[in-house]
Amino acid sequence: MSEIKAHILIVDDDGDFRHVLGERLRRQGFVVTCVADGAEAVRAVRRDRKLDAVVLDLRLGDADGEHVLREIKSYRPEVQVVILTGFGSVESAMSTGSAGAFKYMEKPADIDVLSKALVDAKREKRHALARQDVPIAPKGSRWRRLKGVPNNRPIMLLVGLLILIGSLTIPPSDRLVGMLDEAKDEASAPAPEPGKLSLSGYMDYAKMDPGETITEYYSDKYHPTDGRGEQRASRERPLSARGAARKSHVMIGLILMAALFWATGAMPIGITALVVAVIMYATGIMTPDQIVMSFAKDSVLFIFGVLVMSRVISGTGLDRRIGLLLLGPMHDLPRLMFLFLPIFALTCSFISGSVLIAFMMPLFVLVHARISEEHGGKTMRPLLVMFALMLCFSANMGGPGSPAAGGRNAIMVGILADYGHAPTFAQWMVYGMPFVPVATLAVALYFFFMFRKKIGVAKLDAASIVRRESERIGPMTRDEYVAAAVLLGVIVLWVTSSGRLGMGGPVVIGLVVLNLLGVMKWSEVAKIHWEVVFLYAGASAIGKGLALTGGAMYLADAFVQAMPDAWLAGAGLPIAASLLTGLITNFMSDGATVAALGPITVPMAQAGGLHPWVVGFSTAFSSSFAHLLIIGTPSNALVYAMSKDPLTGRQLVTQKDFLKHGSAVLAISFVVLWLWTFLGYWTWLGFPEA
Repeated sequence: MSEIKAHILIVDDDGDFRHVLGERLRRQGFVVTCVADGAEAVRAVRRDRKLDAVVLDLRLGDADGEHVLREIKSYRPEVQVVILTGFGSVESAMSTGSAGAFKYMEKPADIDVLSKALVDAKREKRHALARQDVPIAPKGSRWRRLKGVPNNRPIMLLVGLLILIGSLTIPPSDRLVGMLDEAKDEASAPAPEPGKLSLSGYMDYAKMDPGETITEYYSDKYHPTDGRGEQRASRERPLSARGAARKSHVMIGLILMAALFWATGAMPIGITALVVAVIMYATGIMTPDQIVMSFAKDSVLFIFGVLVMSRVISGTGLDRRIGLLLLGPMHDLPRLMFLFLPIFALTCSFISGSVLIAFMMPLFVLVHARISEEHGGKTMRPLLVMFALMLCFSANMGGPGSPAAGGRNAIMVGILADYGHAPTFAQWMVYGMPFVPVATLAVALYFFFMFRKKIGVAKLDAASIVRRESERIGPMTRDEYVAAAVLLGVIVLWVTSSGRLGMGGPVVIGLVVLNLLGVMKWSEVAKIHWEVVFLYAGASAIGKGLALTGGAMYLADAFVQAMPDAWLAGAGLPIAASLLTGLITNFMSDGATVAALGPITVPMAQAGGLHPWVVGFSTAFSSSFAHLLIIGTPSNALVYAMSKDPLTGRQLVTQKDFLKHGSAVLAISFVVLWLWTFLGYWTWLGFPEA
């Protein structure tokens, strides 16, 4: 016997039957345990973590078999139960099926049929564990066990722990301590020299009083725990600059650890977000209330609301109608890549890319599912990876097109206004819109050549699939009309009132209306991918902590110090600014990145003899290049959440896919920005007199 088929528990009050069936299954390669009553069965299920399936009789001496079934599923829902009874009926089959039975069979059962059912049960247990994000421990060498499996990689957990310990024990550099102890310049202070950072307007530090240090401001506004861990710092009792620098170290170590865990799947992504909270609590970065507030960002509410609304819209069938409208001409791969993607990216210049992705991604998941069915039920993972990432990255490419593309652009307009050079909406479009189609076509070209042979489809006719699905469900229903009207209302609120309601407010209003009108049930909320909501909440908290402790500024300063002086003046400055922003935006939200770096890079334009728009636009445009990590942008988080196999629970689009293809697209983004934008049409357009 080369491989154990499954670990089986037989529950039957007939001793002879238990013995005979157990022996026959052992000869088939199963590991078998036998018990005589329901109480012992429940104890065995709770005790044995290796158990794959239970063969359960419905008539037991001490209990009703259906009651035992429900108890087993309540304690171990992943364990599959095969009903094997001598008193079968349609009613009992239906009742046990609703209680979670995997198979219903009557005695005497053919041993080969039963054996196949138990093998299938073991496979279904693995799928159930995957749907619950429960890791299955690998077997084999010690290295394989250390390497682990997704959601349980001991070696990565150890590396992350070492990173965190290092951040807590390595003494802060004198440069970091000096930055945190430097008084803010007067508002009228001259622009900094190349290579020197300014605190003026930096993230929350814009609220600092002249002459106030980061340490004093941080202590007064956020009350971090002092060195004794008993009292919280304040204006009267601020941390020392070195104590504040240790907080910066914690946040730098925390973002490195969290990025490692998210990138490698060291633990479930939602648990990683909770680890972030635990460490921020334990190290006293902020007060408990402030830590909770750092998790409860508007973008987190937006992702939650969009996931629920997307599920509701898919349930009504409205997603098929939207897909038919948008994908009508897309009858092959070239048109999908070189026609649809640029149009999609240009649309994302005016409507949030995350919003559009929330309603487009389910369509491509549907197309993937139908093509997989046409190929014998085989999951065609490369096809879904292509769909997910091409949507993500083309939405990101729409970011520079107009100020309406995202909060990051509005933040940059505000920063430029502080320096007396705010562009109008039309002026921004003149300098940003030409980038969008060229960059998107370059990304489309990459995906076309990378995936055209991998997807396993001779002719990718997405439009025909969506049309068939739309015709299949018949004419629009009342629920679809209501969902369409509410969706339109939400989009109008996003466009007209996001400044007052944020991005999360309109979608939550929409959900309430859908519920009141009977289209959305509260149970839909429980079915969304909550781990992605926690993921983005954790990323938001890290970004907040990194900025307020000075960690983000320290990282930016380290980058500036590493750049040659020639890159920090003249034409090299926008390249350096875009490179810095494009890298950091993968670890912080785009808005936080622009708010953090804009006040550093824009004043340098004067020192470099450049118009402020050159560096301001460079910073804002490259904040759209969050291609590497799931946490980089809500768009990334949404496609990740929607890319699970509904049957097996397998995550089809992984962090590894983002890193692999996102690295290439990041390089493409920089090349297009530098060659086509900076050295291309900007040279021809010129800039107005500063």
